[in-house]
Amino acid sequence: MPIKTQSELPAKEILENENIFVMDESRALHQDIRPLQVLILNNMPIKQDTELQLLRALSNTPLQVDVTFMNVKSHVSQNTSASHLNKFYVSLDEIRDRKFDGMIITGAPVEDITFEEVDYWEETCEILDWAETHVTSTIYICWAAQAAFYHYYGINKRQLPRKLFGIYEHEVANRKIPLVRGFDDVFLAPHSRHTETPAEAIHACEEITVLAESKEAGVFLAIAEEGKKIFINGHPEYDRYTLRNEYQRDLNKGLDIQVPYNYFPEDDPEKRPLLQWRSHSNNLYSNWLNYYVYQMTPYEL
Repeated sequence: MPIKTQSELPAKEILENENIFVMDESRALHQDIRPLQVLILNNMPIKQDTELQLLRALSNTPLQVDVTFMNVKSHVSQNTSASHLNKFYVSLDEIRDRKFDGMIITGAPVEDITFEEVDYWEETCEILDWAETHVTSTIYICWAAQAAFYHYYGINKRQLPRKLFGIYEHEVANRKIPLVRGFDDVFLAPHSRHTETPAEAIHACEEITVLAESKEAGVFLAIAEEGKKIFINGHPEYDRYTLRNEYQRDLNKGLDIQVPYNYFPEDDPEKRPLLQWRSHSNNLYSNWLNYYVYQMTPYEL
């Protein structure tokens, strides 16, 4: 699938070197086609890494996708330069009157405080409410999924006794729902979080359908309103080395961090981790774009 981005976005050259078809604005102007408009609210601290991961995940269907990156204005990023944000990101005020076929809201490293303590919580709630009328289908990842469960359904998160950190097995449920079409009965996906939305509370909510779950990691994938809301309680978009980098970061900070579960061969951090989740990640995002964005969105936004 051609991914349309700004011509000078750093991720563009990396994706092209991976033989992923990335189209800039000038070429897109000559295409007689309406691309899918996808908005990505990127709350992750190192935004360039997440840009690359999500663009890679969206690159596996024949559909053309025009990606717009968004950030909150009520928080100052400490790990991404202001020049990068000013050049490649928009705020809600700049796109408030636009409509989008799809939206992805990423996780954020703010799990250890309550939602109301997050400095951009009010802005996040405003964006969630705005998306109700301006977006056909939205994916909420990790902390964003917890925030959406809390904002829309009043289901609060809870602290885990130890960080959930590694690659976990998940079993598919409700196989007839198109979002998990093509999934194996059991698949792997990364997790990296200190909190969870209780599985029993999610199952008890009649508006939510659970699609995949893990005995160790809880609910991984859920859906509501026939695909208008999709919740991912993990990080299928992660690259091979993302968990390794997080592990080394926490070690350097002197934190009590365990080796990521089921990640390094023989649990040896010196060994190259196996990439065991990429195919299901690609399948997940391809199914979302096809069945819940392309098939559902109006031609005239």
